[in-house]
Amino acid sequence: MELKPIKTEVEYRAALAEIERLFDVPEGTAEADKLEVLVLLVENYEATHYPMPTPEPIDFLLYIMESRGLTRKDLEPYIGSRGRVAEVLNRARPLSLAMIRLLSDGLKIPAALLIQTYELRKAA
Repeated sequence: MELKPIKTEVEYRAALAEIERLFDVPEGTAEADKLEVLVLLVENYEATHYPMPTPEPIDFLLYIMESRGLTRKDLEPYIGSRGRVAEVLNRARPLSLAMIRLLSDGLKIPAALLIQTYELRKAA
């Protein structure tokens, strides 16, 4: 397969097939270099043709908690008291910039995903 920008769905599928074929090649070989370039080309094509929506901040935070086995108590150092954590996770209070910085630094997650605006629950 010739290495060139992927412009069509046919070329995309061919590149995926070639990546699968090269997946277990030894590091440091010409085929490993070809695999690396193909992955970059596919990532570029996918970013253009199949963009992923950015997750909503609280959904992302809940995902992080679930995937890492964290509890609400584990968020207290970053967000504040137990009540404050509940307010944020229940969308009654927005994440503050200070909370976002602490969460980003403490949990090693991108602040850009937390800083977006999101809809809060309306007061009853």
